[in-house]
Amino acid sequence: MASESLSEEVRIEGEGGTANGASTANGNGNGNGNGLEKRRKKLHGRAFYESIGSPKIVLAPMVEQSEFAWRMLSRSFLPSSAQTSLLAYTPMFHSKMFYEKPKYRDSHFQPLIDAIPAPADPYHISQLDPSSRHLDGNPEYDRPLTVQFCSNDPDDLLNAAKLVAPFCDAVDLNLGCPQGIARRGNYGAFLQEDWTLIAKMIAKLHAELDIPITAKMRILETREKTLEYAKTILDAGASIITVHGRRREQKGHNTGLADWSVLRYLREQLPKETVIFANGNILQHDDIQKCLEETGADAVMSAEGNLYDPTIFAKPPPVGQEGREYWRGRDGKGGYRMDAVMRRYMDIIHKYGLGAEPPSRRPLFMPSDPPEIIQEESPEETDDGPPRKKQKQSKADKKQQKGDKNPNLTAMQAHLFHLLRPLVARHHNVRDALARCRVGDVEGFENVLTLVEGAVKEGLIEYEREHTNDTASTNENTENLLSSESQTQQNVHQNGEQSTDVINDDPHTSSLATVARCKRPWWVCQAYVRPVPKEAFEKGSMQMSKKEKKKLEKAAEEEAKAAGLLPEGRIEKEVVDASKDGLEERGKTEVVEIPRDGVVCG
Repeated sequence: MASESLSEEVRIEGEGGTANGASTANGNGNGNGNGLEKRRKKLHGRAFYESIGSPKIVLAPMVEQSEFAWRMLSRSFLPSSAQTSLLAYTPMFHSKMFYEKPKYRDSHFQPLIDAIPAPADPYHISQLDPSSRHLDGNPEYDRPLTVQFCSNDPDDLLNAAKLVAPFCDAVDLNLGCPQGIARRGNYGAFLQEDWTLIAKMIAKLHAELDIPITAKMRILETREKTLEYAKTILDAGASIITVHGRRREQKGHNTGLADWSVLRYLREQLPKETVIFANGNILQHDDIQKCLEETGADAVMSAEGNLYDPTIFAKPPPVGQEGREYWRGRDGKGGYRMDAVMRRYMDIIHKYGLGAEPPSRRPLFMPSDPPEIIQEESPEETDDGPPRKKQKQSKADKKQQKGDKNPNLTAMQAHLFHLLRPLVARHHNVRDALARCRVGDVEGFENVLTLVEGAVKEGLIEYEREHTNDTASTNENTENLLSSESQTQQNVHQNGEQSTDVINDDPHTSSLATVARCKRPWWVCQAYVRPVPKEAFEKGSMQMSKKEKKKLEKAAEEEAKAAGLLPEGRIEKEVVDASKDGLEERGKTEVVEIPRDGVVCG
């Protein structure tokens, strides 16, 4: 296999090279840090993985959602000495557009204060003064970093990869995107039918790119076919494979559970030196270690779990050392407060996204604080009614919003709706204020932060009031802490029947047990638990396609024939004389239904 050998190609290494800023991937640092040219062998496979510190936690590539500011926020909850232990991926970029359109490139990836040189000139970049570095891939705080592309053309992929190679540790090929746009563009998971093209793209970058090529894939219909698919990718030259444990059709309401058993099968069948990242089913920090143990993967990647809780990679602080940012309840469950996380996020936006000092802020509220002498004025809000009608924007305003195209600003609203999901479901004034924010409207987002801080304060006071007399861990009043959205979700599962104390703990048929495990008060960052497909069908939020219905009908027909049933069903009709029982008028007949052989009635 290709993964068993090291490439002898050479690349130019500048400014200290790796994620920790101290050494290059083969262990030889620049030492003087003056950006002098440094040549070394291109590492491959496990040798490359070890060169970036063998990270166990990975921030997934997410379209317009894993940009620099979000990567910084996710890393900020780790101890400063461990922040380079998180391998992060950029959002997915379109290779052809990235290479051919400077505006697209400069609005999505900003490693330098000036535009990225095109064509790529590694030597020139290695001679740049460190002050020329900007955000993405900065050796001081954004490494290790992998840049991900979607592509269906080997030349486009290589050309785009060369532009980012001086600013990252590896380039990843997206083979997992299941969305409709990927189908129309013929990339992502819709390349699964063209293994030859996939192999050509990976092989070309393995042979001609100065840094390693990796790939992110989804599992196929069977584990055997998935193994064959993975071998094709690895044999072509991929240094690392990330395996999403869901099939291509598992998305939206049909997301369901990732199948970790397939990942374990790959781990056992592939050579030991193969580096595998696992992706799927990561809702909380504890799931990371569980996934490592059950799959045997080298590292665990989180996507949606990180969007709803950017603290997911960090261990909870010890009991008694929570501080003002972390909340822990009487039952021992806890998490980072939403106001604390949003504060960090806004400070990163100010410092890095806008290049300005963050505003001074008062300490976060704690119920144990002494009574405030001066009450802060609440922001003027009139959000009790429906959201205000959107105002028409002038051409100047639109031009200003489209001007900078700062990826750290364009992603803010989407991030905050994910982060604050349980809170905005309860506090509609926060929801409406956030909905009115526009790209670059930092003042508007600061107003949202003020509202969030007020809402969290209200929640903390309410919790303390309800638990004033508690002297031991208790789950009393837990129902009062559930957001209206989660309460609705649980009611759906009852199917109109009386609630019982027994929770269905089969994760394939019910999400109740998972909701109970993950649920936190609405002011705490927490996972969003999707209903499993069975529940989505019962709720009516997912319907079977015509193709699926036809498939089920055909299967039912074949089953009926095998059981000796009539084509039209499990019964046949027969005319009988009703007068035999003496209950009807003599001579009157009726039609009755007679079960066929093989049908169990009960």
